[in-house]
Amino acid sequence: MKKPGSGGTGRALKARVKNSRLKESSRRWLERHMNDPYVQRSKAEGYRSRAAYKLIEIDERFHLLKPGMRVVDLGAAPGGWAQVAAKKVKSEEGKGRVVGIDLLEIEPIPGVEFTVMDFNDADAPERLKAMLGGPADAVISDMAANATGHRQTDHLRIVALAEMAAEFALEVLAPGGFFVAKVLQGGTENELLARLKRDFATVRHVKPESSRKDSAELYVLATGFRGADR
Repeated sequence: MKKPGSGGTGRALKARVKNSRLKESSRRWLERHMNDPYVQRSKAEGYRSRAAYKLIEIDERFHLLKPGMRVVDLGAAPGGWAQVAAKKVKSEEGKGRVVGIDLLEIEPIPGVEFTVMDFNDADAPERLKAMLGGPADAVISDMAANATGHRQTDHLRIVALAEMAAEFALEVLAPGGFFVAKVLQGGTENELLARLKRDFATVRHVKPESSRKDSAELYVLATGFRGADR
């Protein structure tokens, strides 16, 4: 994937926020967001969020999403990953299915069916299988808990989400399927990795270029699901 800003020779002017009522930390965050090349590119290319490029990069590297696949996007709002998945599996053309689940309403996306629901609800797996027309070939998750500012707490919360997503994936994936979810660097996801290694042929960490350099964000990618009845 071509990196944002790699095609030009001039230096773009940086946007500045002059609202004096903002806290300094908020002003810095807003300026970074406004000047982020992936934010600018997502707006130009019609993606719901800059996060779309993380899935694009992971897929281009490992060739995961293929036409005809059935995909579940956990915590799908605002829809960036679902957009990418729909294009890759060609669900708008009727060759695959993409289902997004979130507690929030999501604006419609061609080729994607959304449901407002907690994926931890007892009936969620069967409901999503019915929407897909069968077991999933992929479960993808870019979920993250709201940051507290305390590194260890934030790490534990995001790993807990990844563990819940993994448990869900084991219920809905077809043999050979894959799972990808956000985690953070820190080492406390060992239990999650051990579980995934029991159920998938290959488990690895991935750091997309579009993840901010100062972020501890990583993705765990598990491929070759062995099947619930192995």
